[in-house]
Amino acid sequence: MKLIIKVFLSLLLAFSFSPLLYAQSKPLQFGSEIELSQLSHGSRNKGNPINWIDVNTSPETWKKSRELLINSGNPIGVMRSEKQYENFILEIEWVHMEAGGNSGVFVWSDAMPGEKTRLPGGVEVQMLELDWVNQNIRNGVTPPIAYVHGELFGVGGVETVPDNPRGTRSKSIENRCKGKGEWNKYVVVCVDGVIKLSVNGKFVNGLSKSTIKKGYLCLEAEGAEIHYRNLKITALP
Repeated sequence: MKLIIKVFLSLLLAFSFSPLLYAQSKPLQFGSEIELSQLSHGSRNKGNPINWIDVNTSPETWKKSRELLINSGNPIGVMRSEKQYENFILEIEWVHMEAGGNSGVFVWSDAMPGEKTRLPGGVEVQMLELDWVNQNIRNGVTPPIAYVHGELFGVGGVETVPDNPRGTRSKSIENRCKGKGEWNKYVVVCVDGVIKLSVNGKFVNGLSKSTIKKGYLCLEAEGAEIHYRNLKITALP
């Protein structure tokens, strides 16, 4: 009996210090959520804080510094919102700290990463730094600059109909993205399987008929440091 108790206590202690369980037991708060009905002219309603839960990265991947959320980029994986969302407007500002940096935000995600990719199903809103095209020349061909920001595509078996097709993906019709060290703002409108994306004040991309229309938000770590600020979700009917 004493041996069984010792084994049980040892296992309990080991799991208590598991990075994943540690992260999930203490959600990180970043950004705010507000209902559409709470908005009014001159309103000071700041909404409710959004809780985020580490899925498959580490407690060291995500750090708060005042109003900033710092994503180290490693290990590759995601952090998900505590709640699922269906119809909403997502506003987020981001800045890459490395040339050619890669990241993104998933909407309507299942938050279930694949073993090989370590990324979940859902629809990804791409965040690539401008030099990515120069670092990913294939067969002597440099990818068009418009591909590096705001590309929309289904992941993990999710199918969509792109507004501006590049295969199964939808590309931005105009490059409005700023490079390393400069802040960008995305406004992502998600309603009934339709997504429209505004980059720095102009709508430049979209898709429709998504086979997934509700899920978590996931912020992606994909090998490069990126910072976020002013994340806001406006929940729609």
